[in-house]
Amino acid sequence: MRDVNPKSGEETAYECFQCGNIIIKEHSPGRCPDCSGPMRNRQTPLE
Repeated sequence: MRDVNPKSGEETAYECFQCGNIIIKEHSPGRCPDCSGPMRNRQTPLE
């Protein structure tokens, strides 16, 4: 899966594939802090 690279310093929303938790950050959090599931950039279309 491709991830959109936001402009430097720009916050974007990341969503957990497992629990649906949404986090707003400048950089990918990698794993969900609630369930440790994989996160995706919400600007990236699902294929």
